[in-house]
Amino acid sequence: MTLEAVRAELGNCQRCKLSRTRRHLVFGAGEPHARLVFIGEGPGEEEDLQGVPFVGAAGQLLDRLFDRLELKRQEVYITNIVKCRPPGNRNPEADEISACLPFLKKQLQAIQPRIICTLGRIATQVLLETAAPLSRIRGQWQKWQDIQVMPTFHPSYLLRFPAERKKTWEDMQKVMARYRSKNHGA
Repeated sequence: MTLEAVRAELGNCQRCKLSRTRRHLVFGAGEPHARLVFIGEGPGEEEDLQGVPFVGAAGQLLDRLFDRLELKRQEVYITNIVKCRPPGNRNPEADEISACLPFLKKQLQAIQPRIICTLGRIATQVLLETAAPLSRIRGQWQKWQDIQVMPTFHPSYLLRFPAERKKTWEDMQKVMARYRSKNHGA
């Protein structure tokens, strides 16, 4: 299945109540066969307006991080656990996550990345099916199916707690070391 087929299957999704308040369904963006995928929690206001993930303040911080890492947004794929904005940017609820999760899994099956970087507690706990606090597993390689997963802080968290940026930088150094080693000769 391709990303286009997954998007077509999702259609004008009405599978949960988030569809009633969204402007745009934010499916994901980037390289359809990326070796590195970033997964966030859900769209914010700016993402809902534009229909593109990570374009608001958190996205701008993510772009600055990409620049420092010499990584282009176009060479990775960026998506979220839920595809529609939770009102007031609240955390997604269990039924909303359940409605979207099969599509996230299909996206990952279509892309077949070698590395996933989960951004924040919700993305990490949902993808890895764990209740472990992000503070305990952040910065340590995990596995989802046969794919290496690096949990780290969400950029919106880093906007509120800038002192944590150093830890995220360290996490991203691990991601980039593995990403670059897997890209050479491939």
